[in-house]
Amino acid sequence: MAVFPQTRTPVPPPSAASAARPATASGTSGHATRLPSLRHIGPNWYASVMGTAIVAGAGAALPVDVPGLRAAITVVWALSAVLLLAVLAARTGHWIHHRDQARAHLLDPAVAPFYGCLAMALMAVGGATLTVGVDVVGARAALAVDVVLFAVGTAVGLAAAVVVPFLMVVRHRPAPGTASPVWLLPLVAPMVSASQGALLVPHLGSGQGREALLLACYAMFGLSLLATLVVLPLVFSRLVHHGPLPLALTPTLFLVLGPLGQSTTAVNQLADVAPGAVAAPYASAFGAFAVLYGVPVMGFALLWLALAAAMVVRAVRDGMGFAMTWWAFTFPVGTCVTGAAGLARHTGLDALTWLAVALYVFLVVAWAAAGARTVRGVVSGALTAAPVPPRPATARTR
Repeated sequence: MAVFPQTRTPVPPPSAASAARPATASGTSGHATRLPSLRHIGPNWYASVMGTAIVAGAGAALPVDVPGLRAAITVVWALSAVLLLAVLAARTGHWIHHRDQARAHLLDPAVAPFYGCLAMALMAVGGATLTVGVDVVGARAALAVDVVLFAVGTAVGLAAAVVVPFLMVVRHRPAPGTASPVWLLPLVAPMVSASQGALLVPHLGSGQGREALLLACYAMFGLSLLATLVVLPLVFSRLVHHGPLPLALTPTLFLVLGPLGQSTTAVNQLADVAPGAVAAPYASAFGAFAVLYGVPVMGFALLWLALAAAMVVRAVRDGMGFAMTWWAFTFPVGTCVTGAAGLARHTGLDALTWLAVALYVFLVVAWAAAGARTVRGVVSGALTAAPVPPRPATARTR
């Protein structure tokens, strides 16, 4: 999903345009493969699962009652579960039959950060199962599914948050001026754990276990937030000093909304369950913190949304076509929906309610567009073929 200038790596990396619009010709590095259609299925494909699951989860969180919405998001939840199984199967086949490519992905600074998407896809589907799928599978089965997906997703997310930065330091050595919003992906996964863990807190018996899970979620909130504060200045500095991102990468600017919206969601959901997990003084403090933190961060998220949207409009005028990076328009925006909905719930402010609704409309439109173009690309074989060489980065001037 990312395109970067060539970087120094110990082994020749795969094309860094692995998520940009691929060519229709098959590319297998000069040799036959058993499953050529799986060779170029990278970890970025989990973004389609995340983007679909958040449509269901955010729809359930909306603070308004829309006729027919519950039935619609139930269908979307079922689709996200099917997509998760399909992408897991494809990625398993990728690792079995194309291990050279899989290892090269880990050593490619443009691809490795997408391993954070696996964790978020698991937890997004798990959370949607507990909030939406419960109508289909029942409360007991929904809880069991969410517990398993949350546990596995959290373990994978914490591992990615350590391993990917480690590889960037000791193996990737990205060139100066190549910082990308994609770098945030493994760092925001623990923030997803923080918000999804809040859904499970009430299901634990009162006592040490419930309190431990609540505080563990706040710890993951903290580690993800502080890591984001380290990386985000690098991303903005890259934009200021080196100009706009390549056209295919421009939608990834929306990824910055992920930690902003997800952290706002986390503090509000954790504040909801804090009274049953910790003593009154701390529970009320967590409730106040949800608003004191969430409102300023949501304000910055709207600022960044405007900036990212302006950059996308500019890229479209310059000829930006479809790429898998379009899925960046979905999950990050969905986290802003749930964040705004949480703030509306705690403040009672109608403006925040309508903000959540407006963002959700944008989310649904973006999901439909990305989904339709992805289906077309899969059917035609364009998205599973070898990627084309990356185009040069866009200049400041036209």
